Amino acid sequence: MAAKRKEHVDQKVRHVLRIAAARLLDRLPELADELVKRVREGDEAYRRVVTLEEHWRSTEEGLRIGIEAILQRPAERRDLEYARSMASRRAEQGLPLDSLMRMYRLAAQVTWAGFVELIEREHPELLGALVRTASHVWHAIDRQALTAAETYRRREKELLGRSNERVNALLDDLLEGTGDAAVPRSAAAALDLPERGRYAVVTIRLPVRHGGLGAGVDGHPETLGPMRLLWRMRTQYEVAVVALGDGTLDELIEGMTPGVYGPAGVSPVVDGLEELASARKLAELAMRTCSGCGPQIARLDRRLPAALVVSQPELSGRLTAEVLGALLALDPPDREILLATLSAWLRCEGSAARAAGQLYCHRNTVFNRIRRVEQLTGRSVSRPRDIVELALALEAVRLLPVV
Repeated sequence: MAAKRKEHVDQKVRHVLRIAAARLLDRLPELADELVKRVREGDEAYRRVVTLEEHWRSTEEGLRIGIEAILQRPAERRDLEYARSMASRRAEQGLPLDSLMRMYRLAAQVTWAGFVELIEREHPELLGALVRTASHVWHAIDRQALTAAETYRRREKELLGRSNERVNALLDDLLEGTGDAAVPRSAAAALDLPERGRYAVVTIRLPVRHGGLGAGVDGHPETLGPMRLLWRMRTQYEVAVVALGDGTLDELIEGMTPGVYGPAGVSPVVDGLEELASARKLAELAMRTCSGCGPQIARLDRRLPAALVVSQPELSGRLTAEVLGALLALDPPDREILLATLSAWLRCEGSAARAAGQLYCHRNTVFNRIRRVEQLTGRSVSRPRDIVELALALEAVRLLPVV
């Protein structure tokens, strides 16, 4: 008995839905007008992203497909297929998912109100049966909304992946210097950067950081005060394009320092995107002036002698052999003491007292060691040209693996 009663109720529900659905199809333009009006009145994103003509056309089609689904067998229904298509389209247009979901809630309200008004006016005796169909109607629209949300998220992820690929490709083109004059203009538009402006490039040798600055996704921007940084991975290092704005290189280095765990190089300031390839090479050169693997940030404009040495390793090796050959031939302990003393002397600008303080010895000891350096090298620390040769040769010993 219970089974027969349930079957009778289900038949009546389907009968009422079919009646209402068939009549609502005649009112589609009116329903579409109402739904479009309510959506656009309360959602600036819809007004901005979707034209009124397209919005009305897609709304009318969506309502028609949704209502027709009530009259069709499951195999004939197209409502979920349409929901997928429309969600993909809205994701491509950049409409927020919240706006799309709000549209489905309003569609459910407008559709159900249309059912009630029609039955109440034309078949009031079926109003009680119609109330029992509410769950069927709302469930159908919920299925469409869930399908749309899943499709939207999947499509959004695909688009984000393609967008990231394009951003990374443009960054690569800028940093490599392809020679294509259109690249800076395209990159400026895609990356939301000025084509002409103050830029620098940063390179950091891997492995460098553990959750610090730049540990985000390739190509994604980070901010550091007024500056924007876009990071890109390389095989042995990371590189960042820095839009400086009103920031300075000192501010950039100060902001980066807490998150840097290895050698880093900073290029001089350049005046536009087309100069980033040159800036990247200079940043790499600055990074090569760092000795060891500890955290340090080298500005090229403050490491020019060292940069000259590492950029010409063969000549630097010849210079070192010529200037420091006899000194380097000493036993290791003696050699290291003399090299450390010369380095301290140059660092302290010829002050024996300051050098002695750094070396923890008497100033006369410093004088004696410097005299011995002069004897071994044939150079005098009182002659500017000799000091230049000694300083460059010392940098080569520090930076080059074999001299």
